[in-house]
This record gives sequence, C-alpha cells and structure tokens, in this order.
Amino acid sequence: MDEALLGELLASTVRLATPLILCALAGLLSERAGVVDVGLEGKMLFAAFIAAASGAAFGSTSVALLLAIAIGVALSWLHGFACVSHRGDQVVSGVALNIIAAGLTVVLGLAWFQQGGQTPPVSDGVRLHALWPSAAAAWQGVPLIGPIIGAGLLSHNILVYLALALVGGVWWLVYRTRFGLRLRAVGENAHMVDAAGVSVLRLRYAALTLNGILCGLAGAYLVLAQNAAFVPHMTAGRGFMALAAMIFGNWRPVRALWACLLFGFLDASAILLQGVSLPGIGEVPVQAMQALPYLLTVILLAGFIGKTAVPKALGQPYVKER
Repeated sequence: MDEALLGELLASTVRLATPLILCALAGLLSERAGVVDVGLEGKMLFAAFIAAASGAAFGSTSVALLLAIAIGVALSWLHGFACVSHRGDQVVSGVALNIIAAGLTVVLGLAWFQQGGQTPPVSDGVRLHALWPSAAAAWQGVPLIGPIIGAGLLSHNILVYLALALVGGVWWLVYRTRFGLRLRAVGENAHMVDAAGVSVLRLRYAALTLNGILCGLAGAYLVLAQNAAFVPHMTAGRGFMALAAMIFGNWRPVRALWACLLFGFLDASAILLQGVSLPGIGEVPVQAMQALPYLLTVILLAGFIGKTAVPKALGQPYVKER
C-alpha cells in the first residue's frame, strides 16, 4: 500500500469518525450523570436537518451551527424534562426522540422544500473547508511521510480538530474539575450528592446541556462537512455506533475515541476497497464491507455491555428523600 493511499485512508478514517466522537462524548457526559441516552441518533439527525435547512435559507455557517446546537440542546432538555424532572423511563424517552426525529424531519422537509424530505444543497460558501490547505499541499511533495501528514492530518476542517481536542477537554472536565467530580458522583450515588447540598437535577441538566451541544455539532458536521444536503435518515445508525463506542470505551473519553476511530476505519475501508481485487480473495463484496460497522456495533453492545463498569445510578430516576 503506497503512501498516498495510506494518507487517504487516514484522512477518511478521521473524517468519518468525527461525528461518532462528538456523539460518544455527548453520551458519556449524560450517562456519567446517570441519564441513559439512546436518543443520540435522533438528536444528531434533527440537528443535521436544521443545519441544512438554515444553511440553505440564510446562507450562513454560523447560523447553521447555532441553530443545530440549539435543537440539540432543546431535545436534550426534552429528554431531561421527561426523565429527570418527571422520572420517566429513560430508554423509552430516548427511543421516542429517535422516532420523533426520524418522522418530523421528513414531514418538515416535505412541507418546507417539497423535495421528498430532502433539503436544497448548502452552498459551498456555507460548508466547512480545510483549515490549512496550503500546509497540506506543501507536505504532499515530501517523500514517504508527506502524503500521510498532508492528506491524513492537515486536510481537515475545524470541526474535526475540535472533536479531537474535545476528547482531551472532556477528560479534563470529568477527571480534573470539581464539576466533573460531582458529575461522576451523581452517576454513582445521587443521594450522596444531594446530602452534600448539591442539586442533582441541576447537575443532570448541565450534563444534558453539554450533551445537546455536542449532538448539535455532530449533526451539523454531517451537512456542512460531509453531505451538502439533508437526506432522510442520513445518520444511518451513527448514534448507535457512538453509543457502542462509549460502552466499549468504558465511559472514558480516550478509550471511546479509539473505538470511534475503529468504526471510521471500517467505513473508510469499505469506500476505498470498492471494486478492488485482493490477492487470494478476489474482489471484495461492497455489501460485506458496508455491513462491518453495524456488525461490530451489535458485537460490542451484546458482548461488552455486561463486562464494563457501568455508573451505578445509570438509568435510575432520582427521588428526593424526605
């Protein structure tokens, strides 16, 4: 495999893993606070729709990002209203968010744009582009490592680098700050946190707010960096992949990052190996490669969910002691 192909594979892996990283971090913050979030898929999907619709309507990247974040936070607060404030079933609420997003995005797309649920393409000026194109081009001429560094590491937009930086940021927040200590405590023993005079509801809503911001960024990325328009069900299970990566990573940011990169690598390989004939194997079936990330999701959820250190208060509604 030559350097150019390695560089392209690395670049595709990082790009495809970016929305998974953002969603996995979102789920980690929510579940560390004791709130199960299977609605990552729906929040990312709705944020993608809003980013596409507002980007096409207003022609502004900032407006598209802000509105995508706003809808992500609103849906997280809706989840909190049902589960934190009113102690509803957290899994049922998350599934309901996924169903609402899957249906309402299509209905609104039909009503607003009359394009079968799709949105008009976002203009090139609104989309996100490489942050350092000149540096990436300069490295391309360097032998051996040039294509890997240039195409693989320096050819990405700002949301890719932000997602990678947020892995370290979330790790620092969770393990090196007072807020993170309280967040982990409320996911382990909410009554102990309440006895210390800290509001359990406020902590969980704070976690859900950060969760919504990250889901909004993940959805906006799908439109502003990958596809130019919203397509119904375009998340294609990425929210569940992020959930599997978070569980496989044992609710730890860095471990979840590696799991997301593995999913991204499988997706990138499926794209690059289309029509390629391998020695001793022949032409790789495209369908088999495309199914690998989903198969891995099932394996991780089925095989590791009982072998991880689940936060003890995860999924348990908090009832204040009198």
